[in-house]
Amino acid sequence: MNLIPTRGVSQNIPRKGTLQQREAHAGLLFVMPWVLSLLLFTAYPVLASMYFSFTDYNIVQSPRWIGMENYRTMLTDDPSFWKGVQNTGVYTLVSVPLGLVSSLMLAIILNTQAKGISIYRTIFYLPTLVPPVAATIVFILIFSPDRGLINTILEHLGLPTPGWFTDPTWSKPTLIIMSLWNIGAQTLIFLAGLKEIPQSLLDAAAIDGAGAWQKFRYVKLPLLSRVILFNLVMDVIASFQVFSQALVIGGTTGQPVESMLMYMVHLYRNAFAYFKMGYASALAFTLFLVILIVTLIIFWSARAWVHYEDEHLDW
Repeated sequence: MNLIPTRGVSQNIPRKGTLQQREAHAGLLFVMPWVLSLLLFTAYPVLASMYFSFTDYNIVQSPRWIGMENYRTMLTDDPSFWKGVQNTGVYTLVSVPLGLVSSLMLAIILNTQAKGISIYRTIFYLPTLVPPVAATIVFILIFSPDRGLINTILEHLGLPTPGWFTDPTWSKPTLIIMSLWNIGAQTLIFLAGLKEIPQSLLDAAAIDGAGAWQKFRYVKLPLLSRVILFNLVMDVIASFQVFSQALVIGGTTGQPVESMLMYMVHLYRNAFAYFKMGYASALAFTLFLVILIVTLIIFWSARAWVHYEDEHLDW
């Protein structure tokens, strides 16, 4: 019997190169919507903002190239810029550590096998689904100096009743308290990290005589360092861009006494109240560079405090 395939049969077998080309074309076709979206809605706005930051542009007239004038004005002739930097810096330095510690402690509490614990996990996550504007309005009512829930309780207890959003001394602390409303997502991420810790490590620590605090300090915390890094980076980026809450409470002027004038509010005011699109683009690009630098510093420092499962743990 002749086992050698004929020429006609061999021609019906698809070539390997042709099949790979078809798969490549199909893959490009599937990713094309994402690529177009990236170019049109991310890359182009970033590059356009970079260009407009060197121009005098007010939407009505064509952009006029002015070089570094917007950046010079920002650093030397705009006191509201430095006020926004100060307010945003204070908010970031306090709200980020407070949110990380609170969400981690809440995740530890929820990491139990108690009956109905899944219901509590859902309850603590639900606030993240509330739109920021709606949540802010609710907090304005709760912290209202006139018949607000908090001041009513303080009044019955015989304690002072501050003007939470009307007193510049209390406005930023109240805004930081509001930031704890959205720690549900961070809590779930920490909870997922706690679930990934091998039980064998905790059992080995218990055999060596480690207590609850020692297990947390020398086993759980090092193995959660990757999760802490993720939440830290995301929280820092979000805190630099806090906007909706400050705008609803203080408006574009950052009342009271510009204590609520966050950086993004100042950017929004220049763009959509004064129509200084060129100057607002300079503010936006500066914020982008600051966030990039801070994020790189966090990742650089992570080499000293982020640990992995294959590393030796001493308890």
